[in-house]
Amino acid sequence: MPCLATSERYTLDLPTGHRFPIAKYELIREQLLWQGIAPPEDFYDPGLCREEDVLRVHTAEYWHKVRDLRLSPAEVRRLGLPQSPRLVQRSLCSSAGTLEAARHALRDGVALNLAGGTHHAFADRGEGFCVLNDIAIAAAYLLHHGLARQVLVVDLDVHQGDGTASIFRHEPRVFTFSMHAGANYPLRKEQSDLDVELPLGMTDDAYLTQLGNTLPALVEQVQPDFIFYQAGVDVLATDKLGKLALTPAGCRQRDELVLGLCHQRGLPVAVSMGGGYSERIADIVNAHCSTFAVAYGLWGHAPCRPLPAPVETRPHAVTRV
Repeated sequence: MPCLATSERYTLDLPTGHRFPIAKYELIREQLLWQGIAPPEDFYDPGLCREEDVLRVHTAEYWHKVRDLRLSPAEVRRLGLPQSPRLVQRSLCSSAGTLEAARHALRDGVALNLAGGTHHAFADRGEGFCVLNDIAIAAAYLLHHGLARQVLVVDLDVHQGDGTASIFRHEPRVFTFSMHAGANYPLRKEQSDLDVELPLGMTDDAYLTQLGNTLPALVEQVQPDFIFYQAGVDVLATDKLGKLALTPAGCRQRDELVLGLCHQRGLPVAVSMGGGYSERIADIVNAHCSTFAVAYGLWGHAPCRPLPAPVETRPHAVTRV
């Protein structure tokens, strides 16, 4: 019974030839509907993330520069996206998508955001197409409101979740696990609670064996009561930036392993899309849609019911994890 967060604010105009495939967010929704994977009533607009939720994770100085379009040219280059009011709206909406997915998952077992996975955003800066760290914002929300005791971040994007690792470096209630190509962006890695660096060119069997030998034991060790799954599809062999060599079938088996484990153990899981940079956008969209198909196959179809409004906190009662 997945509820699917999406919005027209997920897209924005980028310069011609920009390597970020911004069109995929709208195409994923269209493909899910066309293939009959998801019915129209399962989609909802998550709105905009509130500032108090942003400030549990990001410094006020950084957030205010983003909000007020005051990023320096060097900061914009590091981010890789031109600053604009639309980018601010997109970042807030995408972050709200993962936060709302977390809230839905607590009730329904699973929920997915058609965007998100912006794991290169640090507390005080954005990098690698990532302005705000949606998974960190959502995890901090759950902890702040007592909705989770122990969170496990399963980051299977081909690039290390460096921003997430940095944000939660001193937070024992969030365990960060990143399995990624070793000799790849970012050049300077952060230290996750568990990093598994993969050799370049790794194919399906070796990848799935490594994940199967790691994740179930990790769940036993960490004993999470909530999981965030960053399901980047830049692990595909067709990806221009990935440097691994998974097939679409291998990518789907990866999702089956992660989501199957969550389903089997009754662990609520919020899924965000992460990266994907294949030359053919159809390769990206199809791989992402496969993640949704796996979720529906495990949890089944039922109407997506709305949730009450998010928990309110007192004005100015902003804390940092």
